[in-house]
Amino acid sequence: MNHGLATDRRPDEAADTRPPGGFDLAVRSAVAVHGVRVSAPVQRRSGAGPSDDGHVVVAGRGLALPIVPTSPYSIDAGRLLFAGTDLGVEATPVRRPRFYDLTTADGVPYSRLARLHSADVLATTVLQTCVRYREPDRCRFCAIEESLRADATTRLKTPEQLAEVARAAVTLDGVRQMVMTTGSTAGPDRGAKLLADCVRAVVAAVPGLPVQVQCEPPEDLAVLGELRAAGASTIGIHIESLDDEVRRRWTPGKATVSLAEYERAWAEAVRVFGWNRVSTYLLVGLGEDPQELVEGARRLISLGVYPFVVPFRPLAGTLAARDGAQAPDPELVSDVTARVAAALAAAGMRGADQGAGCAACGACSALPQAGG
Repeated sequence: MNHGLATDRRPDEAADTRPPGGFDLAVRSAVAVHGVRVSAPVQRRSGAGPSDDGHVVVAGRGLALPIVPTSPYSIDAGRLLFAGTDLGVEATPVRRPRFYDLTTADGVPYSRLARLHSADVLATTVLQTCVRYREPDRCRFCAIEESLRADATTRLKTPEQLAEVARAAVTLDGVRQMVMTTGSTAGPDRGAKLLADCVRAVVAAVPGLPVQVQCEPPEDLAVLGELRAAGASTIGIHIESLDDEVRRRWTPGKATVSLAEYERAWAEAVRVFGWNRVSTYLLVGLGEDPQELVEGARRLISLGVYPFVVPFRPLAGTLAARDGAQAPDPELVSDVTARVAAALAAAGMRGADQGAGCAACGACSALPQAGG
């Protein structure tokens, strides 16, 4: 096992002062780590999971990129720049959606209930608290309760509220898919039943809208069938690393759910939702040997599970940021991403084919850039 994957270089320090050309995988990986300087009206700050970014469209693709004031990359006048040099790539911030201006009948702003991700994805954390959020159980990259403390969201979103917001987001802003995640609960369903209620309400209000749900493996796997029957199109069951030592260090609470339990949940999810309708996050830069990470991704692909490879970044409000953790080198991100994308292509598995969810959106990963 290799513990030396995270670079000593700060994320805002570029490895090379020469301007790269175009928008290839190397540049996509670099902006994922180093971020960009831009005024982004649509941002996601301090929430569940490992992403915390501004949303932009680069070369026609929706991306979620860290907003870093000292990054050598910037977006200005509709172009992507490196150290002030135009890379020949169109780039614009995603506009503020119109549904953000609306409120529910009881006075809750829609923007506190669900957020726009990329250019056309609606996302919500149905339950903004997590049974694992207190140390020593807390995932080191997660800030799910920080947005709640900042009064930027509500603790619990009701099915009726989410149906109302989804209808407006589709009508006013052309949203084409929705993602519902949740903090884990102490119950055996891990929060899945609440997700099912919300999905049922949303698909009734907006028939045909693809919806992904995200949760931990439930103790009773029959709940996965309930989610599918409620109308969920795809499911994300996120493990972040397949290395048990890495899991114990980075996701100590979730690591009490064994890899074998995840494998059973993935297998049942594939049976229920279908091949390439199940995904899991794999984070690059937690200390997992890169070759083992790629081999693990290949095993997931053979099961019909899409490995959504994303670079770790130390986000504000996380234990990782508090303790000085560093993002991985962009070259490592590019190498791992290219190899996983090749395995996906060989299997005929594309994230875009899922229709809903992180893999379908692809904004947080360089996999779409590499053909995954």
